[in-house]
Amino acid sequence: MLGVLLAAATLASASLASASPAAAQQGPRIDITLPAQGALLREGPTIRGSGLLADAQLRDLVRNGFPARFSFRVELWSTGGFFNSLEASTTWDVIVRYDPLEKVYEVVRIAGAQAVALGRFPDVNAAGDAVGRPVRVPLNAPSRSRYYYAATLDVEVLSLSDLDELERWLRGELRPAVSGRRNPGTALTRGVRTLVVRLLGGTKRHFEAKTGTFKP
Repeated sequence: MLGVLLAAATLASASLASASPAAAQQGPRIDITLPAQGALLREGPTIRGSGLLADAQLRDLVRNGFPARFSFRVELWSTGGFFNSLEASTTWDVIVRYDPLEKVYEVVRIAGAQAVALGRFPDVNAAGDAVGRPVRVPLNAPSRSRYYYAATLDVEVLSLSDLDELERWLRGELRPAVSGRRNPGTALTRGVRTLVVRLLGGTKRHFEAKTGTFKP
């Protein structure tokens, strides 16, 4: 395990050093769109992503055994008065990990205590398309005010211990365990792991999208 962590640290450092501005511009983005005017009281918005695995650094880390987590959050806000008010919100995660034996990318959506397999893909672009599939968000607006929707996407690479917890959770041994709790291990292993996590911190990305205001 120590050798794997050291190799990962070297890979992450090299990836960070070689990342170019052009690659960064090709990173993920999200879009959020309203339903048709007549459906605003019955349906929520649709959120979709594009280029979610286009970044070369992110691809390299996933290909070398570090899963990527895409954390989506959608909020419904009302406007008026002195301050806008948060009315409701929903969140879900999508995990992408590479299976070196089968040479496929596995994509899993996690919402609450449920995990749904989105597929196994031999091509990284196809895996990215699966992550960004349009999702109809069940946050329909009532008719008493003016509103807007705001969406965020946080992208990060999970550590090896996160991967262990993720696999145990998918087997039903844990409640949702991709929250960062991990075995403390030895002092040396913790030190190397801390170094890896700091290096992987350079892969964290935050994206936002917002609709215009509307009245149902």
